Amino acid sequence: MAARLDRARAPDLPGAAKEAFLAAIVAFVLALPIIGLGTYDRGGGRLAVEPRWDWVAIGVAAVFGGRLLMALTRPARRAAGGRRSWVDRAGRALRPIQPYIALAGLLFAFVLPFMPFSNRYVMDIGTQLLIYVMLGWGLNIVVGLAGLLDLGYVAFYAVGAYSYALAAQYLELSFWVALPIAGALAAVFGVLLGFPVLRLRGDYLAIVTLGFGEMIRIVLVNWYPVTNGPDGLSGIPRPSFFGLPFAASAPEGGNSFHTFFGLPYVPEHRVIFLYFLILVLALITNLFTLRIRRLPVGRAWEALREDEIACRSLGINPTTTKLSAFAIGAAFAGFAGSFFATRQGFISPESFTFIESATILAIVVLGGMGSQMGVVIAAVVLVVLPELIREFAEFRMLVFGGAMVLIMIWRPHGLIAFREPTVHLAAWRRARAKP
Repeated sequence: MAARLDRARAPDLPGAAKEAFLAAIVAFVLALPIIGLGTYDRGGGRLAVEPRWDWVAIGVAAVFGGRLLMALTRPARRAAGGRRSWVDRAGRALRPIQPYIALAGLLFAFVLPFMPFSNRYVMDIGTQLLIYVMLGWGLNIVVGLAGLLDLGYVAFYAVGAYSYALAAQYLELSFWVALPIAGALAAVFGVLLGFPVLRLRGDYLAIVTLGFGEMIRIVLVNWYPVTNGPDGLSGIPRPSFFGLPFAASAPEGGNSFHTFFGLPYVPEHRVIFLYFLILVLALITNLFTLRIRRLPVGRAWEALREDEIACRSLGINPTTTKLSAFAIGAAFAGFAGSFFATRQGFISPESFTFIESATILAIVVLGGMGSQMGVVIAAVVLVVLPELIREFAEFRMLVFGGAMVLIMIWRPHGLIAFREPTVHLAAWRRARAKP
């Protein structure tokens, strides 16, 4: 028996080489027309197409080596249960110190603007990262907790952005007044989406939500008198620090931020303020999610994700449960959309395409559905990694896609797939036993 297990654990080198060779052949067929043909001007107005064999060789070699490595490191399965991979063992070893890692990350986020290497570029990347973290935590309510696959989440993001932009321009509302209005309108649209999909699950639900997202984008493009169509809305006012604008000159009869505190005018003050603003909004989203998942509605979401039929038998109303998940998740997207509008100062329908929904959903799935820390780590991977390899602009998305494939092969349930139950039975009994 032990010898049989040892043979099962041993890597199959011929089989791995065969898989890698077949993958290299496919890579050669695909790489030759995509990156292997270069067009050169030979003079006289004639163009010649010549193969770029160096780039093709690099791509094929990378695919062969990567596929061989994956095949050799694939965890061998035992007769009962299977053997855990080194990724799983590392995840379990880090599990006891996850709260300390989260605290260290939070402290780093607060001191990032004051680090020696911090500049305008770093702050912009950090702000963009926090926007996706907030969106990921909002979608995690719908997908990770309630188990409802939503491919149109960017529609609520767009509703929040346009709600704030229109309220600020036509009603002259400040950011702090328009922020809850944008979240409420996005929640209303979430309920409107939830009603038609109450009986749908899985792929059918994904198709309907995808169509809803495209409907919102088409409305924004064609409703020119209100949304200004594809030209977008510009001149969106910036938020102020408790009524103190970040302007070089103080308004008549008032103070600006730097004059009130006696500081020299620095344009980066507004950038740092926006960074801390989205950081606070993201932390509120996280705390709200952690709290509500312990309440009856949160436990109902998790029960709905596991088995809807069992939920019905237990007396849980799937209609209200689904609608609450859609509404709350959409509200946080609306908050993030309003911040996006005030940060950019300009929005257009091109900012709310399907690729945004796909990115947010990839953050939730890659991080581990239901995991709050996993969303943060996945957002770092999907937002910061493309910036780090910006020098390789020609192969940027190729490297990015390959990294995602490797992660999902080694960690198919997400980077942090394990999650403690929201409520333990023993703790519930002790709480019930208290007078």
